[in-house]
Amino acid sequence: MSDDHTRVRDFFSARAADWDNRFPDDGPAYRAAACELGLRPGGRVLDAGCGTGRALPALREVVGPGGTVLGIDLTPAMLEAATRAGRDRAGRLLLGDVTRLPLRDGTLDAVFGAGLISHLPDPAANLRELRRVVRPEGTLALFHPIGRAALAARQGRQITADDLRAEANLRPLLAGAGWHLTSYADEDARFLALAVRRD
Repeated sequence: MSDDHTRVRDFFSARAADWDNRFPDDGPAYRAAACELGLRPGGRVLDAGCGTGRALPALREVVGPGGTVLGIDLTPAMLEAATRAGRDRAGRLLLGDVTRLPLRDGTLDAVFGAGLISHLPDPAANLRELRRVVRPEGTLALFHPIGRAALAARQGRQITADDLRAEANLRPLLAGAGWHLTSYADEDARFLALAVRRD
């Protein structure tokens, strides 16, 4: 396991047990974001870096009982918290690495990533890996239940010019990985960047 992976696993392992209690009011934001993915009943979606699985029920609502919902995370403690919360009933939980997904090419309609991009060790390469598993014209959603400014304030820091989630940085990063940014919202109540796979 790389140093980056170890740091991410250690960070989230220490916070897994109390994660949902820290953010109890995020459900509506997850539901709204899931609805914007353009998924239909029977669709196939991955929650990349699913953590405690907070997006899984919303994704299940969108694709219905005949759809496929997968959640993958690097941290066993987060997946255990997801199971304790019953979210394994909304989707299949996988212990694994979003930088090397155990999925065939083009098998998904969409990938959802909540708070994901800031934890990717090599964002350009890792976004290409997410692209690999999505069908042409499939969707990527990079989401956070609060915007960049609100998140920075919560963490006691300032937004810097090199923030990957800034539209001026994110658009070319996505384009270089084979994605086309179609919408971008950075508001107090949410961050949501949607992109489609381009070939």
